Amino acid sequence: MRVLVTGGAGFIGSQIVTALTAHGHDPVVLDALLPAAHPRPPRPPDTDADAEWVHADVRDPAAVAHVLRGVDAVCHQAAMVGLGTDFSDAPDYVSCNDHGTAVLLAAMARARVADLVLAGSMVVYGEGRYDCPSHGRVRPGPRAAADLEAGRFEPRCPECGEELAPGLVGEDAPVDPRNVYATTKLAQEHLAAAWARSTGGRAVALRYHNVYGPGMPRDTPYAGVASFFRSALERGEAPRVFEDGGQRRDFVHVRDVAEANAIALEAVHGREPGALTAYNTGSGTPHTVGEMAAALAAAHGGPAPVVTGEFRLGDVRHITADSARLRAELGWKARVGFDEGMAEFAASGLRGAAC
Repeated sequence: MRVLVTGGAGFIGSQIVTALTAHGHDPVVLDALLPAAHPRPPRPPDTDADAEWVHADVRDPAAVAHVLRGVDAVCHQAAMVGLGTDFSDAPDYVSCNDHGTAVLLAAMARARVADLVLAGSMVVYGEGRYDCPSHGRVRPGPRAAADLEAGRFEPRCPECGEELAPGLVGEDAPVDPRNVYATTKLAQEHLAAAWARSTGGRAVALRYHNVYGPGMPRDTPYAGVASFFRSALERGEAPRVFEDGGQRRDFVHVRDVAEANAIALEAVHGREPGALTAYNTGSGTPHTVGEMAAALAAAHGGPAPVVTGEFRLGDVRHITADSARLRAELGWKARVGFDEGMAEFAASGLRGAAC
């Protein structure tokens, strides 16, 4: 297949291009090289040498229409990620993520390109799954600033106030986006579902959990927590762990995520027309943020993490993936273990110059 990879010069996108090439496909890269993802002046993209490269913005209808010629499927990775700096980023998130997706889908409809794999995110769930000993499955609301300031980080049962047990969240859990980025990622899924219904297209949304690995951007507020810690270690500084470090996450290696995209692109053509299917994409093995910081620091040989007690409103306490649907329906599973992946990441370079 000839596959358009939007954001194909980025951290995840470039790995997807490599995976598609290994699967025998013909990737085409579209990337705007925005400073949020490429914080230094750009140079030729770090993608497969044989991939066709178009330097353009997914919000440009003419550029997108041109690059879709002869394309069989689209892997849509272009997006602003992370919490950013503050709410003043909201127009940029909506423009890049939602307007950009709408422009792409409209062009796909005109070009009759019917197969889409979308980079989704676990942030659409808000908090993960929680069980109360007395009330069963419950959904705690957003944590109060007063509780966070007092160091009370764990959500409590909204019925009785008891401590909750976190578990794995499945794709059928209710969505509850709690920041601007999360809201735009859910809107992308809704746009893709509406496109599929309207055009008879077929769409898969891969809800990534915490993706890490070689090539993460350094020194940008739009990167993930693993990049923050790795950047600090490269500067000879201790990673600064927010809250008490007990936040549970699912850290999944970028090569595993890239392979999930390649498998999903090959499977989507056989899916039912007019529908979007969401899949959690995680390792299936939760770790705390504190554990990740400690493993990365030990592997790098740098200073031990410092637990600061600081917090960010909009962060959730625990969110970990149940990726059983992806394993059962598409035959994918994570291959890179936590210790192996962190050791590799500790020794690999970060993306300082845009590539």
